[in-house]
Amino acid sequence: MTAEPRARVPRRPVHGVLLLDKPVGLSAQAAVSKVKWLFAAEKAGHTGTLDPLASGLLPVCLGAATKFAQVQLEADKAYQAVLRLGVRTTTGDAEGEVIATAPVDAARLTPSRLAELARRFTGVIEQIPPMHSALKKDGKALYEYARAGIEVERAPRRVTIHALTLEPMPDDPVALRLQVRCSKGTYVRTLAEDIGAALGCGAHLTALRRTATGALTLLQAITLDALEALSPPERLRRVLPPEALLEGVPRVVLDEREAGRFLSGLRRRGPWPPAELVAVFGDRPRALLGTARCAGGELIPARLLAPTEVSQYLQQAAP
Repeated sequence: MTAEPRARVPRRPVHGVLLLDKPVGLSAQAAVSKVKWLFAAEKAGHTGTLDPLASGLLPVCLGAATKFAQVQLEADKAYQAVLRLGVRTTTGDAEGEVIATAPVDAARLTPSRLAELARRFTGVIEQIPPMHSALKKDGKALYEYARAGIEVERAPRRVTIHALTLEPMPDDPVALRLQVRCSKGTYVRTLAEDIGAALGCGAHLTALRRTATGALTLLQAITLDALEALSPPERLRRVLPPEALLEGVPRVVLDEREAGRFLSGLRRRGPWPPAELVAVFGDRPRALLGTARCAGGELIPARLLAPTEVSQYLQQAAP
């Protein structure tokens, strides 16, 4: 007796950004797939991966919002982490095998010493990317070499640590709580290892939680369980408009006639100061049309919404 084929769930256009509080143990892509299924959405993506070991803010882009994911990929990030001193692992986190241990003098982890260490790692620093990462060398991800037991040479990369604090964990004398705001491309695992090396005892990450990406914060996020418990209309009310990804980007507003021409890909002339990125809105009705750059008094289209996407989003946002 053959099983009945499963009915395919019809997909629908959903446009916007869901701020998800990703749980530990789930990959970013698996979390996106779950959100896409819950909304029966046609298209979904994320704005920067989180390892299964990590939890926290994962902005999930739905529909037209996927066109602006790159803005958040380039944005600064904020994390909370816990690093364990005296133990180094193959991966720099708790998933790896222990490769070295060393004694830790907890009495030397004074506030002044930790503050000085934080200052040392604040600003522009160089990191050697970890072998267990998705960076590619000769068309192959570094983690593939690592799984084969091969270590390849990696060039140091410059990243910026905007703010960093270190403090002892109250219930564990050989663990530190770390809070960091950093530029894109920063490996917090590597930062933890480098801090451990500076203390002379080694370290690895035992917990990592992303609290912000750009202007988006964990305070606005929802868990998968809570999202699943909502009715479809309630879920839709949790979706932020696509322009949430463009918070802080200068705005240009066009009248109805100019908006139509811009949406067709035509450059517009106007009194706009030079800018590498602006968010462009139509005036009536007020709606995001896309992004552009301003140069020489021209508004030059970059990423555009299709007219159907604009109308679908306006319909979705209508009370």
